[in-house]
Amino acid sequence: MLPVDRRKEELEKKRARIAELRRAKEERKVALLDAQKRDSVGKPTRDRKDIDDLVASLVGDRPSSRASSTDELRSSSPSLSFTEPRKHDERETRSLRQDAEPQPDAIASAQEKPQPTLASAEFIFLDVAPKEKVMYTKEIQTETLYVEEAGTSDVEKSQKSANTPESVDVLVQPIPASENMSTVVTPQPRELSEDERKAIVASETFLDFFEYTTKLVERALSDTAYDFMTDYTTGDSGVIDRAEGKTVKLFCSFSDERWTRNRSVTDVSWSQKHPELVLASCGKNHAAISEPDGVVLIWNLHLRDRPEFVFQSQSDLTVARFADFHPNYIIGGTYSGQIVIWDTRAKNLPVLKTPLSAAGHTHPVYSMTIVGTQNAHNLVSASTDGLVCSWQLDMLAQPTEILDLVHPTHAKTDGVSVTTMAFPHNETATFWIGTEEGSIHQVNRYDRAGSKAGVNAQDIYKGHYSMVTGLNFHPPSGSADFSDLFLTSSVDWTIKLWRAKSIQKAPTSTQTITPLYSFEEADDYVYDVRWSPVHPSVFGSVDGSGRFDLYDLNQEMEVPIVSMRVGQGHALNKLAWDKEGRRTAIGSSDGQVFVYDIGEMSQPRSDEWALFQRTLAEIETR
Repeated sequence: MLPVDRRKEELEKKRARIAELRRAKEERKVALLDAQKRDSVGKPTRDRKDIDDLVASLVGDRPSSRASSTDELRSSSPSLSFTEPRKHDERETRSLRQDAEPQPDAIASAQEKPQPTLASAEFIFLDVAPKEKVMYTKEIQTETLYVEEAGTSDVEKSQKSANTPESVDVLVQPIPASENMSTVVTPQPRELSEDERKAIVASETFLDFFEYTTKLVERALSDTAYDFMTDYTTGDSGVIDRAEGKTVKLFCSFSDERWTRNRSVTDVSWSQKHPELVLASCGKNHAAISEPDGVVLIWNLHLRDRPEFVFQSQSDLTVARFADFHPNYIIGGTYSGQIVIWDTRAKNLPVLKTPLSAAGHTHPVYSMTIVGTQNAHNLVSASTDGLVCSWQLDMLAQPTEILDLVHPTHAKTDGVSVTTMAFPHNETATFWIGTEEGSIHQVNRYDRAGSKAGVNAQDIYKGHYSMVTGLNFHPPSGSADFSDLFLTSSVDWTIKLWRAKSIQKAPTSTQTITPLYSFEEADDYVYDVRWSPVHPSVFGSVDGSGRFDLYDLNQEMEVPIVSMRVGQGHALNKLAWDKEGRRTAIGSSDGQVFVYDIGEMSQPRSDEWALFQRTLAEIETR
């Protein structure tokens, strides 16, 4: 038998024995009470032995020493008259001794009680640290536009809503009887008064509806092959007719008497989501003080008489573009240094903007771009004081990164005035900038092996003699990679072709890098230059004389293959290709936007990349 089972059995026996003793004690107590009742009725005196037994049962056992001392005291008395009481004392003493003697059952119980077995044991205490909970804070910049009236309770609101004209004009028709269910009485429309008509026509809901429906009608009348029901406030993409053309020709031009008059186009951009939408940012209208300083006009190729959207800014706009990964966002940079974001689902004012403080830009922002992927991207902007900031598009309260560009080895000043900026394809940590003095620099966003964050002072791209106005890297297309090539334009009337030095090689000494080739056919300031997104050897440029030039390096190196005068001959500020390279949008200094169809020239043959490699080899051997 196991020790545990044996111990349980002994405990059960002990409990049973204790219960038996208690039961005997109760029976003895009941018997004594019955005897006392009989004695009190039969005879008034009690026997001394019964009294002693009762006392012993109630009080308990007396010590034997006390009984012996009592006997000695009584035996020392010489009086004979106390002989009989002594006999009673002896009997009492004997009874007390018997009660004091241990019972055999108690002795057996004490002997059978098992002795506890003690043993030593060793324990290892492990102090396990609690699991760490990593927490972070996500903030989104919002602006509260609704302010509730003070002291307005819910009861008052319900009473006001009940007293509105809409609730008063509701006609409640009585339920017809069961036999007349077949003929239901239709209520006659109530004729509106002249004041009610004016209130409806002036309401914001009616104006929004009227503007939306008239746009649909104009789209339907302009082009039957176009889906005129496209909603640009959602994520659905539109469909556009891209019929091939034989030569470069003007496709359409956009202007508006109110929004483009006396304004200059500062930037143009195509939507990656809706190919028929083109953006144009405009500067200040000095002839109209009440007009907003900056506006962004979203033009539709199928709605040419008026803009699809008009967004406003409190400062002159210097740069603007569609957000690559947010089809409803339009991002703008201002002359005051603010970065603003508009939403096509909202009104014409910015939904987010950077504060006017030293936390961000305080000088004009002439260049910005979005780098990264769909799930991890940010906006990088540069101002003319050499400050480069990185922003999260949902939080413009403060930049996530700040990089102050300085040139310590410059002969006159260590400041870097950034006028343009560009990232190579699939590169997020290194970019190139064009400066106001005409030099081009490579910039590292972060510290890396052999180089620190900031301007790479060891490599100097020297070729222009005045301010750099445009910088564009070769886009990835086709079988060959030419992403290390980039073009620059300048107010020195030239366009330069460069090959970027590999960022994997750490510079050991100062090196001056010269351009591969210089195009000097312009007769005025060259304000912008852009590679074709699909053809490896084609690029376009615009200049201050109002001329649009197209170059194809596989056909001709010295002069452009197409050169045309745009519009009325006003200076052309910006150039942008659409996603498929079939059309170009050109912004003019008179506020107009011209869209040209490139036609067959935009479609490369299969051997264009090999020809371009041979062309580059010939250029480098010169």
